[in-house]
Amino acid sequence: MTRRESRELAFVLLFEKSFSDTPLDEILENAGEAREIVHDPFALSLTEGVLTHTEEIDAQISEFSHKWSKERLSRIALAILRLAIYEMLWESSIPVSVSINEAVELAKRYGGDADASFINGVLGGIARRHEA
Repeated sequence: MTRRESRELAFVLLFEKSFSDTPLDEILENAGEAREIVHDPFALSLTEGVLTHTEEIDAQISEFSHKWSKERLSRIALAILRLAIYEMLWESSIPVSVSINEAVELAKRYGGDADASFINGVLGGIARRHEA
């Protein structure tokens, strides 16, 4: 599985997790049965990392999504942002530009018309802050 495919799986798991309190391993098991999803350590690591740091990640989203509260964001945009911000702040082996690009691509594929540019703007602001 490529890193891109792993990110997409992590996004799907985070999106599914946003609908219930079902444990992650159960969501992964159900997804494997329903869609023949292969267990991927990188995807699982990303997903667990996001779930561990959700509070800090959501604080970043609130700070940088001007005029948009977290509650107004679609679950798709929220899952993509959480995944990318986790990568940017806690996965030092992944270049920030890669995390942003992958998030924008996920938004183009799964999000609404304005999601890609919104996500790019939020992540760009976070990247500038953390570079300084």
